[in-house]
Amino acid sequence: MGKGKVSRRGFLSATLGTAVGGMALAGLPTARAAHSGGASPVFQAGPSGKFAVSTHEHYGDLTEDLWLPPSWDTRVYHMEGNTAPVLSPEEIRAKIQKPIGTKPLRELAAGKQNAVITFDDLSRPTPTFRILPIVIEELKAAGIPEERILLLTSYGSHQPMHASEVSRKLGVNLAGRFPWANHNIWEQVTEVGTTSRGNVIKINHHFARADLRVCISGIKIHGTAGFGGGAKAVLPGICWAESIDFIHRTIAGVGQNHNRTVGAAKIYTNECRKDMEEAAQLARVDFTVQTLYNGRREVTGIFAGDVIESHRVACHTAIRHYRTEQAEGADVVIINAYPQNAQAFNGLGWARRGLRDGGSVVLITQYSPGLESLHYMGERWRYEHALFWDAKGRRLSPLENSSQFIVYTGTMQQRDRTRFPGGTRFASQWQEVVERLQKQHRGDLRVAVYPYAPIQHPPLVLDGPLPPGAA
Repeated sequence: MGKGKVSRRGFLSATLGTAVGGMALAGLPTARAAHSGGASPVFQAGPSGKFAVSTHEHYGDLTEDLWLPPSWDTRVYHMEGNTAPVLSPEEIRAKIQKPIGTKPLRELAAGKQNAVITFDDLSRPTPTFRILPIVIEELKAAGIPEERILLLTSYGSHQPMHASEVSRKLGVNLAGRFPWANHNIWEQVTEVGTTSRGNVIKINHHFARADLRVCISGIKIHGTAGFGGGAKAVLPGICWAESIDFIHRTIAGVGQNHNRTVGAAKIYTNECRKDMEEAAQLARVDFTVQTLYNGRREVTGIFAGDVIESHRVACHTAIRHYRTEQAEGADVVIINAYPQNAQAFNGLGWARRGLRDGGSVVLITQYSPGLESLHYMGERWRYEHALFWDAKGRRLSPLENSSQFIVYTGTMQQRDRTRFPGGTRFASQWQEVVERLQKQHRGDLRVAVYPYAPIQHPPLVLDGPLPPGAA
C-alpha cells in the first residue's frame, strides 16, 4: 500500500472507534489505546509523578499519560470494583440465561412474532455492543426472525442519535444488520395508563405494540433515580415529554420543593424511582439486562430478568462495586470526566467534598463531541428564565471552596465554555495545567485524582435491604 494510503479497516477504525477498534485523535500526542489491568483502590503515582487516564469513550477509548512534579503527593483513587474480572461472552450468556425474578428470555420469546430492544445513548457508558448480540441470539433461538427485531433508542429527553453514534453503541455489524429507530418524545406515543402519583404515561408506540419488550441499560449512581438502569429505560427513556417533565418537576421537585425521598443510592423509598417502576409495569416490560462495568467500560457484571427485582439485586452489588475512598483536604482535586464526558459536570462532587478551602480543581474532559449539546428538559427550563446570551441560569454553579478551576480539554467549543463559571481557565496542553497549579500554590502539594469520576461514588448505603429470596 502506497504512502498516504489507508486500509479499509484503518479507515473504519478511525471513524467508528470502539465499534471496530482504536483510533488516533489529533491534538492528543500522548494518547494510546485504553488498556485493561487492575489497580488497588488507592495508589500513589510513580516516582516520575506519572499517572494515566482514559478519554474519548465510544470514540476509541484512549489512554492519556499525564504527569505532575514527582515531589507532590499524588494519589489516584480507584473504585473498589476496578479489579473485578471482565466477563467473557460465555459468562455474559450464562447470566442472561439464568434471570432474576422471571422466566428465561428464550421462554418468554417463544411464540412471539416480533420484539423491540431498547438501548441508551452515548451519554451513558454502557457497552451495549457486548450484550446485544447475546440477547438477539436468544430471540432468534425462540423463533423471532431478524427482520422482526427493532432496536430502539432510549435516551429520554436527550437528542436523537445519528447512524455513526448508533454504530459506536451497537457495533458496526449489528447497526448495519438490524433496523433501529429514534424515540420521539413529542409524538408517535401511546398512552398506557396513569401512575399512582398522577403521571400520565405515554410511551413509544413501537414499544407499546411489540409482542416482546426488552431493555438493556447500565448501572451507575444517579442523583434523582438512585441508580441508573432498570425502569429508567422506560421513564424517562421512551416516554412522552410531559411524562418526563412531570417526574422531574412535580415528583422530584425543584429548589425549595425538592422531594426529600429523591437522591443517590435511594431505590426503595425514592418517589421518582417508584414512579419509574410503575411506568415500566404499565409499559409491560418483559425482560431487562442491567450491566456493571469497570473504569474502562468493560463488563464485570450482568443482572438480567424482571425490571424491578433484577435491578435491585444489581444495585446491591453496584453500591460496593463503584464505592471509592474519599480524599480529605487535598490541595488539588483532578477529576476525569471519562466515561461520561457528554455530562462532564457529573464528577465535580469529588471536588466539593475532598478539596481544602482555597485549593484548585482540574476537570479533564477530552471528548470529540464536547458536552451534551441538547437536553430538552434543560432547554425548556433555561428558556423559561433567560435568553441564550443571558449567562444567568445557564452556567455551572461556582465551586465555592476552590480558588482556581481549570478545564483541560482539546475538544471544547465556545458553546461549551459558556456553561462554566466565570473565571474558569481552559488549557489545551497539560504543561499549562501544571504551570497554573504551581503559580497558584507554593511548595509540594497533596493531589487527589479520580480517574473515572462520573461512575465513582463515596461510601453510601442503600435505603433498604435485599428482598428475601432475591438472588
